[in-house]
Amino acid sequence: MHKISALLIAAMLVGSMSMYAQNERKCGSMEVLEQQLAADPEMANRMEAIERQTEQYIASGNHNHDRVVVTIPVVFHIIHNGDAVGTNENISDALIQAQLNQLNLDYRKLNSDASLIPSIFAGVAADAEVQFCLAQRTPSGAATTGINRLNQGQASWTMNQIESSLKPSTIWDRNKYLNVWTVIFGGSDAGTLGYAQFPGGSASTDGVVLLYSSVGSVATPNPAGGVYGRGRTATHEVGHWLNLRHIWGDATCGNDLVSDTPVHNTANYGCPAYPHYSTCSGTPVEMTMNYMDYTDDACMYMFSAGQKSRMQALFATGGSRASLATSDGCTAPGGGGTTCSIPSGLSATAIAQTSATLNWGAVSGASSYNVRLRQVGTTTWATGTATTTSTNSTGLTCNTSYEFQVEAVCSGGTSGYSASATFTTSSCSTPTCTDTFEANNSKSAAKNIPLNTLSTALINTATDVDWYKFTLTSTQKNIRITMSNLPADYDFKLYRNNTLLNTAQNGGTTNEVVIRNNTSTGTSNVYYIQVYGYNGAFSATQCYNLLVETSATAFRTGAEFADSMELQPLSFDVYPNPVTGIANIHLTPGTADEMVTISVYDVTGRMVMSQTRLNSKETADVVLDMSQLSNGMYIIRLENSEAVLSRKVMLSK
Repeated sequence: MHKISALLIAAMLVGSMSMYAQNERKCGSMEVLEQQLAADPEMANRMEAIERQTEQYIASGNHNHDRVVVTIPVVFHIIHNGDAVGTNENISDALIQAQLNQLNLDYRKLNSDASLIPSIFAGVAADAEVQFCLAQRTPSGAATTGINRLNQGQASWTMNQIESSLKPSTIWDRNKYLNVWTVIFGGSDAGTLGYAQFPGGSASTDGVVLLYSSVGSVATPNPAGGVYGRGRTATHEVGHWLNLRHIWGDATCGNDLVSDTPVHNTANYGCPAYPHYSTCSGTPVEMTMNYMDYTDDACMYMFSAGQKSRMQALFATGGSRASLATSDGCTAPGGGGTTCSIPSGLSATAIAQTSATLNWGAVSGASSYNVRLRQVGTTTWATGTATTTSTNSTGLTCNTSYEFQVEAVCSGGTSGYSASATFTTSSCSTPTCTDTFEANNSKSAAKNIPLNTLSTALINTATDVDWYKFTLTSTQKNIRITMSNLPADYDFKLYRNNTLLNTAQNGGTTNEVVIRNNTSTGTSNVYYIQVYGYNGAFSATQCYNLLVETSATAFRTGAEFADSMELQPLSFDVYPNPVTGIANIHLTPGTADEMVTISVYDVTGRMVMSQTRLNSKETADVVLDMSQLSNGMYIIRLENSEAVLSRKVMLSK
């Protein structure tokens, strides 16, 4: 743990402000912090005191002890310009509930994509032991749904307008609630996804502000949000509100004040191919899937134990947000109004390995229902709120028994929780998935794949291949293809009409990613994807995920491949394959003299050989002597300033 000072805060701000012009994901938290520090000189001292308390809390070891999970009441202030509920920025109750559910999943490490956390980080991936409920009472004690819709007669908002007038005039007591405002950002702040106030700021502006189209969840994406519509902007910004910094420390090789996160060169965007290496000190693998990076919603899915400790310090004795742990905001007011009956008829349906739908009978007069779930035999409940008589629970563990209880919320108070109903998730040995694309085993039978939507499919025999096709619009001309959740060593090829453009063939079950930024789409171009198992690899029961994303702006991660009208990127071939001892690597000519690193990895991901050489404008070959290595599969990785390419080879001496 490193101490923070006003000088360090200033250094972070300088680093962060220099990057805003090039961000895809734009978080305004550091920009607002800079303005607040300038306007309130004492704020730096308050933040420094919070850091001292955080250091003492971590040094005491209390963060390693069992504790009560903190439940934070949330009020969503939905700022609109007279639109009907459910249209434009006056987002629906369902999206708000979905966002709350996603916060609960992410902060309790119940998110289904936690299964994607690489083994190198699995030991530090943390349940933050923080959860959220929609407020059940207002600051004055009246009943509420926790959704406060406000027609402010304004189409869009700058951060300055939000800070100076909107927040102070609408905020609920920050000592009892997390205030969340959803808006359309305008003016110079158009393009901002959200921002938060760090602990230590003014009581009149405390909370989180979100772009309305970012409100949603992985299960219920916001249709207006694109790659940022799955609710992870809220997860990221609430992290700032709970005293977390960007993982790259808002400076080149900066300090995020957390000991178990690798030092990052800078922010990562999109969906970086794993592993993505830092060059700040050695070559550690960056934690690009951390919620405090700048990756797409679908590619961030963990907090670390060190980040959890910083958050939990806020709720300890003397912590800046300790009052929230005792707030009654999640409890409906008593007396008067309708008294609820205890729900009955509990059941679980659509039970799968990691999810189930929880159901119960309607209660007369109920405005909502509180639901809590836990693994049978454990003591900690995960809680949520539903406005209908069912809810989808995700992030469960296969072949595990769970129990859940439900209570009704009426204007006169809550009913108390029902007796438990139990269910057991599906067996781990018989995974199931849905493949709607078969039969698509040839190019002529290629099926249209939906763009910007996660699809699942099977390679169910050793000879099975899957073909997909899609076309681009004149504006959405750039492509990123990500194949993930691989049950075996699967690869894919990308074609434009009959021309092979790229081959993605990482080793093992590493995600496959191809990016192609085009100057134009052409009027007759059809793109094809061929997915196949390397050496006949397949799984008859486990699906792979395939995501084809398009964008009007160039994707900025991985190798950005040129359009056919431009110079072709670096590529290479290896021969012979299998290698009998000497591997010959044939490099295509570079467009300019450049340094190229050639590395060899074994199947565990361990680097066993590496060399750096100059690739000139002339065709060149490299000879690798692999005769001292043991027989088996290896990955040869080629890396220059713009691309990371790999080829699988078999060594058989």
